Amino acid sequence: MVAPTIRVQREDFDTAIETEALTAGCTDIGAVVAFTGLCRSEGNRLAALELEHYPGMAEAEMRRIAGLAIEKFDLLGLTAIHRHGRIEPGGQIVLVIAAASHRQAAFDGANFVMDFLKTAAPFWKKEHSTDGKAGDWVAARDADDAALTKWQ
Repeated sequence: MVAPTIRVQREDFDTAIETEALTAGCTDIGAVVAFTGLCRSEGNRLAALELEHYPGMAEAEMRRIAGLAIEKFDLLGLTAIHRHGRIEPGGQIVLVIAAASHRQAAFDGANFVMDFLKTAAPFWKKEHSTDGKAGDWVAARDADDAALTKWQ
């Protein structure tokens, strides 16, 4: 089985560099799908998101999810990076890159990983509003839970 690249980091990431690292030297890759999740301003209401994680456990869960995706979709490579700390609107939060022989497997692999990251990985988001007040922790959404049902 291919070993995924998994990172949780405060620093931003560069999608082009990560894609090059994932695909270098593998001539069987026929498709690469990259998903980048960004911080939204929520109609200029949000000044930033503060992302926290459970160190060690977050990486382990990301590795578990990545392993499932690699096996299920016969991926030839997978990178998953999730940032933590304070991220302002427009800033990158998460990157998932899936590489496969064929496009559908790459699309499905990236989508699978994101659906599971949204619900299973121990990350928490706190909103900071533009009026200077710290907001609430963001609750899980029913739509995120519902998205998992298509993979079962």
